[in-house]
Amino acid sequence: MVENELVSAAALGENAEAERLLAGGASPDEPDEDGDTALYRAAVQGHADIVRMLLAAGADPDREGTGDGGGLPLCAAACWGHLDAVVALLDAGADPNRREDEAGSAMTALHWAASNEHLAVVNTLLARGAAPDLGGATGRTALSHAAARGATAVVRTLLDHGAHPGVRDDQGRRPVDLALPYAGRDIEAELRAEAAEHAPQGARIDIRREESEGGDVRIVAEVYDADGDLRSERSLSTGHAEIVRLLHAREPEATHRP
Repeated sequence: MVENELVSAAALGENAEAERLLAGGASPDEPDEDGDTALYRAAVQGHADIVRMLLAAGADPDREGTGDGGGLPLCAAACWGHLDAVVALLDAGADPNRREDEAGSAMTALHWAASNEHLAVVNTLLARGAAPDLGGATGRTALSHAAARGATAVVRTLLDHGAHPGVRDDQGRRPVDLALPYAGRDIEAELRAEAAEHAPQGARIDIRREESEGGDVRIVAEVYDADGDLRSERSLSTGHAEIVRLLHAREPEATHRP
């Protein structure tokens, strides 16, 4: 199908091919056999030129894919920190507060950006009307996601834009409750132990440190199987103790335990 070819071209970043297919009458919104649209696939990969091309051809910026994982184009771009694609989608009218339904997470683009420490995307979404206190399927807000992650810079930004530290999720937990278990802990040791518990026989666990967009120290644990193939990856930043301090300082009555 022509539309499947367009989805493939969008996923691969083949600008000329996508342009040719659109000029030949390919529908920008027609999903492939897996339920993914060209716009969703381009957004996931951060192919901003193709995102703009599809939007100019009439693609719906708020159409949700139904393929593996499903999801909204804006959420896909935000999840992976593709700022140019995020801006293109917002410029085309994508709703920054729209929740994902097909994926079952009810997460917004801000939730995805905050949980993955994409500070530039967080700032852009907030500037373009993203509501900081919306909750997902579990009631977690963007602040809760960032606090659990240990992402100090993202937490500061959300607080500066009015995020309330006293909002509880469906289990009654506030952002501070999600940061506290890691405060003062050796994050590298925690991640290594967690990885070892779930690693397959003969696996190798590699630990690396890197700097996040906001300047936080992020620790990444990678699990490789006996053949050397990456099986899983998990990361946390090390700002939990500072986040607890920030939350108490911003809203002491809401965050202090009874």
